[in-house]
Amino acid sequence: MAKAAKTIFFCSSCGFESLRWLGRCPGCEGWNTFAEAPAASQMRHTAERAPAPSLVALRDIEIGDEERISTGMREFDNLLGGGVVPGSVILVGGEPGVGKSTLLLDVLARLARRAGPVVYLSGEESAAQTKLRAARLGSADDVLVVAASSLAPALDEIERAGARMLVVDSIQTVYLEGCESGIGSVAQVRECAQALQHFAKRTGCATFVVGHVTKDGAIAGPRLLEHLVDTVLYFEGDGAAGLRVLRSYKNRFGSVDEICVFTMGAEGLREIAEPSKRFLEGRSTHASGSCVVPGIVGSRPILLEVQALLAGAAYGTPRRLASSLDANRLAIVLAVLEKRAGLLVGGQDVYASVAGGLRVNEPAADVALALAIASAHRNRALPHDLVAFGELGLSGEVRAVGQSERRLAEAVRLGFHTAIVPHAARPAAAPKGLHVIPIDEVGRAIAAAFEL
Repeated sequence: MAKAAKTIFFCSSCGFESLRWLGRCPGCEGWNTFAEAPAASQMRHTAERAPAPSLVALRDIEIGDEERISTGMREFDNLLGGGVVPGSVILVGGEPGVGKSTLLLDVLARLARRAGPVVYLSGEESAAQTKLRAARLGSADDVLVVAASSLAPALDEIERAGARMLVVDSIQTVYLEGCESGIGSVAQVRECAQALQHFAKRTGCATFVVGHVTKDGAIAGPRLLEHLVDTVLYFEGDGAAGLRVLRSYKNRFGSVDEICVFTMGAEGLREIAEPSKRFLEGRSTHASGSCVVPGIVGSRPILLEVQALLAGAAYGTPRRLASSLDANRLAIVLAVLEKRAGLLVGGQDVYASVAGGLRVNEPAADVALALAIASAHRNRALPHDLVAFGELGLSGEVRAVGQSERRLAEAVRLGFHTAIVPHAARPAAAPKGLHVIPIDEVGRAIAAAFEL
C-alpha cells in the first residue's frame, strides 16, 4: 500500500510552518491563516544530479570587475549602491497603487534604449493592459512583454531572448506546475522565488520581483522570500499623496536604509535630486512647535522638520500620538522634559510628526523634538535658521551622535546659520557662516534656543 504524501501547514500571512493545523498563528498571531501544502515539492530544477562541489581557498578565487548596469536614474542607482548588479534579484514591495509597476516600467524603458533586451513578465494583466499603463511613459515601446502565469515556460522564452533585465509583476501571481499548491500560496511563492534566483544567477539577468503586502504592511509570503533575494526595496508614502519614498531594507551590494524620493505626476514617477529642499517646502518660519533636525538617512544627510502640537485634554487621559516618529521615543522625551526641564505637559494632549511623511528612527532627533514641544508649550516660534540634533538620556543629558560634520555641512548648504549640537560632538572648526552652540543638558538647550 502506497504511503500517503506528507503535508505541512503554512501561515499565509507570515510563512510560519507547523506539522498540524493551528487556529492562531504563533508567528503573527493571525486567526485562520493556516493552509495545507505538500511537505516537499515535486519540482526538479535540473534533470540530472548536480555535480559534487569543489573546495576552493578564498585566496585562489578571482573576482572580476563586473560593471553594474546603470538605469539612467541617478538617485535610483545610488540607492542600489551604484547600479544594478547583473544576476542579482531585487524584491520591491509596497502598498497597492504606490507606483511599483510604474517605476519598474520606467527603469526597463530607459535600459531598453541603451542596452536591451529587457522583459516585463506580467501575471496580473494582459499585454494590452500593460501597454495602456505604460503609454504615459512615452518611451516604453522597446520593452518586451510576456503576459503569462506559468513561470517555467516563460523563463525558457526569456532566456532564449537573452534578456539583461527582467521584471516579474508579481511573485504572488505566477506558479510552477511541479508545485502542488495554489497560486499565491506560501509553497508556490517559495518555489517561484527559488526558480527566479537560479535563473538570475545562471543567466546573469538582473531580476526585479514585485511583492504584494499584507494588511500589516509586510511583504506577503514566507520569510524565506526576503532571505533569498539580494536586495529588498520598499515603497513608503500615502498612495493618494504625490510624494513617494523608496527605501532599501537589505542590500548585499550596498548600504541599507538608503532612500530615493519621487513625486508622482501625470507622466509617472520623477526623482527628486534635493530631498532636503522638498521636505522643507511650505515650512512656516513664524509658527510655534517646529524645529529642523539634520538627520542621516542611509549615507546621506537630509533636513527634516519636526512638528509638535499641544492641546487641552478632552478626556481624563491625555493622548500621545506620533506620526513618522517612534511613539516610545516621544514618551521618553516627554518624561525627560517634565522631570529634568520642568516642562509640565502631563495634562495636555501631545501630537508630534515629521513633515513630508519620511519616518525618522534615529535618536538624533530627540533634541529637535524636545525643542518643538517646548516651542508649542510656550506658543513661541524658534528662530527660522536654527537646526538642532542630539540624543536625550533619561537623566536629561544630551549625548553625541555620529556624522556631526556632515549634518552641519548640509545645514549650511540649505542656508541655516545656527546649530544646537551635543557638547561631545561639537566640531573642531565650525563651518563658515554657522554659529554652533554646544550643550550638554536639555534644559540648557531650551534656554539657548529661546535666547537667540
